[in-house]
Amino acid sequence: MRKPVLAIVGRPNVGKSTIFNRIAGARIAIVEDKPGVTRDRIYSSGEWLHHTFFVIDTGGIEMNDEPLMAQMRMQAELAIDEADVICFVVNGREGMTAADEEVAQMLFRSKKPIVVAVNKMDDPGMHEKLYEFYSLGLGTPHPISGSHGLGLGDLLDEAAEHFPKHDGDGYDDDTIKMSLIGRPNVGKSSLVNAILGEERVIVSNIPGTTRDAIDTPFTKDEQNYVVIDTAGMRKRGKVYESTEKYSVLRALRAIDRSDVVLFVINGEEGIIEQDKKIAGYAHEAGRAVVIVVNKWDVVEKDDKTMQLFEQNIREHFLFLDYAPVVFLSALTKQKLQNLLPVVKEVSESHNLRVQTNVLNDVILDAVTMNPTPTDHGGRRLRINYATQVSVAPPTIVLFVNDPELMHFSYKRYLENKIREAFGFVGTPIHIIARKKSD
Repeated sequence: MRKPVLAIVGRPNVGKSTIFNRIAGARIAIVEDKPGVTRDRIYSSGEWLHHTFFVIDTGGIEMNDEPLMAQMRMQAELAIDEADVICFVVNGREGMTAADEEVAQMLFRSKKPIVVAVNKMDDPGMHEKLYEFYSLGLGTPHPISGSHGLGLGDLLDEAAEHFPKHDGDGYDDDTIKMSLIGRPNVGKSSLVNAILGEERVIVSNIPGTTRDAIDTPFTKDEQNYVVIDTAGMRKRGKVYESTEKYSVLRALRAIDRSDVVLFVINGEEGIIEQDKKIAGYAHEAGRAVVIVVNKWDVVEKDDKTMQLFEQNIREHFLFLDYAPVVFLSALTKQKLQNLLPVVKEVSESHNLRVQTNVLNDVILDAVTMNPTPTDHGGRRLRINYATQVSVAPPTIVLFVNDPELMHFSYKRYLENKIREAFGFVGTPIHIIARKKSD
């Protein structure tokens, strides 16, 4: 099931980033009372009532030809293309401007559902200014205050009414859905073709050749799979700036639909900072992860090269210490046969459910070996009971006397003991400390 996408657009300095931060629930976007501060699209997840969705913050749209403003307008146009619903933000204090009318015309041509947010309406006495925004022809304007959170509920109610309705993706429960993520030109499309054994995806050395997320079902050793290939994005045949900035939302959407994420690294180039950012999306989404080092055939090797490369991976991706590493070459198919068995193993771990009594035995043994921590006042954490409440990812609730006493280092210790006992290869484990009800 695909999450809907809400894009926040408008001319500069109308408060888009403040609204984005409110919806995302954190100060993710840079907020400064200066036009042009937000230059790139920024992505996050939002939640309203029973809806979860992606939200995109954009740079302000201006219709002049200055290089920076032109790039920001292109970014906003790409966000509009990706969006299911557009939130058009205007400044209620300043009233409607000619720039607002120009942006409105551009949005009208998109034929996407649009909700109008009249921001900075902190004073109820200002609401008479709403009426001039009806002339935009985009529906009922909503008075809001991004800085105080006023009126956002009504705004999101209307936005949610326009979210597309999805009834699932049509695949059987036993089908393993896997996506490939990674920066452009690490060989994702080549790897898809190698897995499928045929040229199903266009392969080019030019970053951004893959324009859409492509679902390809196949069967191997009586196991059904769907591989989702994602990469850079183009718009109307023209590439805007560097491809990396436009692949993020496609990757997020693919991750959201996946059971297993293949995080592909270019073995020839090694690890760069952007790789960490991309891998973090899969980890934060709670998906099973396999780290794939591609182009291993062109790496000059000795008997320690693979060991040192994996050690480097572990040092850079501490948060993915549970993810197995597979070295291969999509071009020569060297070690390719090792990949799908690992994918199947981590998928099984991702959906593994352990018996409650066995889980509690493991927790009891762990506490016996390493007693629970105490706070400065001498109060000791007491774990009364443990139970697994869900899978994909495995989520375990520990009922304790006081969740505040659960130090992150002790939670990590318990996670390691659980992994020793049950495996959980390639999948994150969520451990939640909850106060035991009286």
